[in-house]
Amino acid sequence: MKPVVDRLEQEYEGKVEFRLFDVDKSDEGQALMRQFGAQYVPTFVFVNSDGTEAERIVGEASESQMRNVLDSLR
Repeated sequence: MKPVVDRLEQEYEGKVEFRLFDVDKSDEGQALMRQFGAQYVPTFVFVNSDGTEAERIVGEASESQMRNVLDSLR
């Protein structure tokens, strides 16, 4: 998934803020897992600019699936 996320991060630079966490090594990542009730890795939580959750993908996702979600963010 990392190559897909890296490509999307470059493509959406300046439009979407990406935050990636290694939940095994990051206290902040573990806190976010609890906050969003995520139980599986990978979990992608897409958040609107107002802080509300827009979409969630649990498990691996295709690049086009992730791009569709990113394009729908407001």
